[in-house]
Amino acid sequence: MLDDLTFTVPSGLSILLGPNGAGKSTLLKMAAGLLKPNSGTVRLGKQGSDEAAYRQRVAWMPQNTTPMPRLTAREYVAYAGWLKGMSTDDAYEEALTALRRVDLTDKADSKTHRLSGGQLRRVGLAAALVHASQVLLLDEPTAGMDPQQRRIFRDLACELSEDMQVVISTHDVADLAEEADHVSVLVQGALVHSGTTNEFLALSPPDVVEGRRAEAAYSALMT
Repeated sequence: MLDDLTFTVPSGLSILLGPNGAGKSTLLKMAAGLLKPNSGTVRLGKQGSDEAAYRQRVAWMPQNTTPMPRLTAREYVAYAGWLKGMSTDDAYEEALTALRRVDLTDKADSKTHRLSGGQLRRVGLAAALVHASQVLLLDEPTAGMDPQQRRIFRDLACELSEDMQVVISTHDVADLAEEADHVSVLVQGALVHSGTTNEFLALSPPDVVEGRRAEAAYSALMT
């Protein structure tokens, strides 16, 4: 449950950090237009009340990407674009571009149920990218990935943040890429910290070794 929360998505790459059950998924679903708050508003710049237009500008990738056995990776991504209001032809064309952005063009014609877990996650990301949004919301995108896959995914998120606002939610402080521009920490539905990555790391005790500063800063906020 979120209570009296104000959150502004900064430019660049942002990390939304917090323990399981903190409300991260709820917050991202509201930001994506999938849930409506009981009070208050969710808006994108000066965007009006046109919900369809809002959803076309904001992309959301859920925690789990479910394969559709009858669809290839390209068809899966194209279908997501069609659901966002793209024409069938445009969606199919842009699907290949989106797969190229996630380095998966070699799997464009592969059935989604035959892809590995990491490849399926990238298909899910391509599905979020196909309609050229301004804001990309990624809900626990690296859960279950091995360290190499996590690194590849974070590098990709950093690259995408050059063209759009990217928010990655996670409960694992290891997902705090040093390239991240901003860190917000959510605990029991309340935002307990929001600032630049350097401001977040400065919360760690001065005697903590360099590689453990993020973990120490997070622990300090939890206590």
